[in-house]
Amino acid sequence: MTISEDSSKYLLKEIQKILGSDHKENVKEVVDLILKADNIFVYGVGRSGLVAKGFAIRLVQLGLTVYFVGDIATPIVNDKSLVLIISATGQTMSAIQTANICRRVGAKVAAITGKATSKLAHAANVIFPLATETTDESRKLAPLGTLFEDAAMILLDGVIAELMEKMGQDDEKMKSRHSIWV
Repeated sequence: MTISEDSSKYLLKEIQKILGSDHKENVKEVVDLILKADNIFVYGVGRSGLVAKGFAIRLVQLGLTVYFVGDIATPIVNDKSLVLIISATGQTMSAIQTANICRRVGAKVAAITGKATSKLAHAANVIFPLATETTDESRKLAPLGTLFEDAAMILLDGVIAELMEKMGQDDEKMKSRHSIWV
């Protein structure tokens, strides 16, 4: 077996453990907030930001109005907005500041974080705690937050499936909103 195969098997096993917690109520609450929001904003830094952007793309393909916090054309957040922030540590200063500013203007904030007691978690209306453990094995096979980021992506893909059902969407309808630049 190669290190690549070891890593893949390790990732699958660990992500299944991480997502084994019951997130049903959190998913329901976030889905409801998404459906009620006039605008949805997503934010994350580094690879967490890439996961947030991937989620934003799927929301756009569902026909929702979505922005990535920090992009030049991002409008102002208001009390009819939902902001979803992803941060493994929950201590990233820009993520905490974003959450606090958004809450101050009345926006709802959902956070996906590895630390349920973090400053980001305390600033959020809804949290998805995706606790990961750093071990010698994780350092070798899933370095620098890989488990958290992969688990967050899978969790959010599940949220998309839930939204598809609630919104009466299917693959074909979403494909019609898929960006195709020629």
